[in-house]
Formats: sequence, C-alpha cells, structure tokens
Amino acid sequence: MIIMGVLVLTPEKVAQLEKLLQDYLISIGVSLALLIDEAGNILVSVGENQDVDVTSLAALAAANFGATNQIAKLLGEDDFSILYHKGKKDNIHLSKIRDELILVTVFRDDVPLGLVRLKVNQVAKEIQEI
Repeated sequence: MIIMGVLVLTPEKVAQLEKLLQDYLISIGVSLALLIDEAGNILVSVGENQDVDVTSLAALAAANFGATNQIAKLLGEDDFSILYHKGKKDNIHLSKIRDELILVTVFRDDVPLGLVRLKVNQVAKEIQEI
C-alpha cells in the first residue's frame, strides 16, 4: 500500500490505474505511460520500457514540472499543467493531475498529438475518481 497525503494506493487501485492507462493510452499507440508523483516516484507504469530508464525519466519529468512551475510564477501564472516535447521519432506529453500526480506519455510521430491529448484528458478524469 502506498500512502501519499490523502492518496492511498492499494493493490486494487494500482490494478485499476494500470487498466485505465492500458485502455486509454497504450491501446491508441502510446508506447509508454507512467503515473508519477511530484517527487518523481513511479506509481504505475505500463507499456514498452526496454530501452528507457523509467526511473530517470520519472525523476526528470517531475523536475521538469518543478522548473516549469517556477517559470509560470515568473510570468504571473499559477502553473502550467501540460508540457509537450517533440523529438525526431519520439514525443513526450506530460500532464499534471490534481496537485500531486503527473501523467507521462511517450509516443511516436504516427500517433496524433490531438488524440493523445484527448485520451489524457479522459484518463485524468477517471484517475481523479479513483
């Protein structure tokens, strides 16, 4: 059982979250989906991660959000809830869910960004209910 403030993740909830990420994201072609906390701890990981150091990815994604949060404050924003990075073959979409969770999705160019954003929004609503 993982306890984070008021968030308690039982094995049953982890299984539900894995199924959500599988059904909403992996099924559309996302190669890797991670649900992490703001410290970079991996709560749920689904998809292909043979060539990816997911622990480092999670830590860097959380740090990326931390740095971007400070940029937002400099600009008078509360925060930026979505980050997107486009590469030559892989892309990464990071989305903040509530205050303590970040959804990290890695996908190739053949998966449309608009579809990823739509599915991330849908899965975020489901995650908040769990």
